[in-house]
Amino acid sequence: QVQLVESGGGLVQAGGSLRLSCAASGRTFRNRAMGWFRQALGKEREFVADISWSGGITYYADSVKGRFTISRDNAKRTVYLQMNSLKPEDTAVYYCAAAPGTSRIQGEYDYWGQGTQVTVSS
Repeated sequence: QVQLVESGGGLVQAGGSLRLSCAASGRTFRNRAMGWFRQALGKEREFVADISWSGGITYYADSVKGRFTISRDNAKRTVYLQMNSLKPEDTAVYYCAAAPGTSRIQGEYDYWGQGTQVTVSS
């Protein structure tokens, strides 16, 4: 059983940076891959990035490669999403999620946070 709570969302101008955090409860956190998804108004939820339980494997959606960085600190039971060079199209509710292994498929994530709003102004 894992409980996830996102934080760090807010309003930022285009070109700016924001760092999202996802705090996880439960001792099983170290054994789970973690992912970030986002959903913009009127759009379907989409994959952003994920990271293996050890942190050794990461994957990014093409739309955020080179701009976003996913990382995790298992001792703190927290996963991060550093977002740089933000664009208006990055505006969305961002969700963190946990899965048995790395995946870009939403259905493979069995625990989800409540989401945090990120708004990028032009």
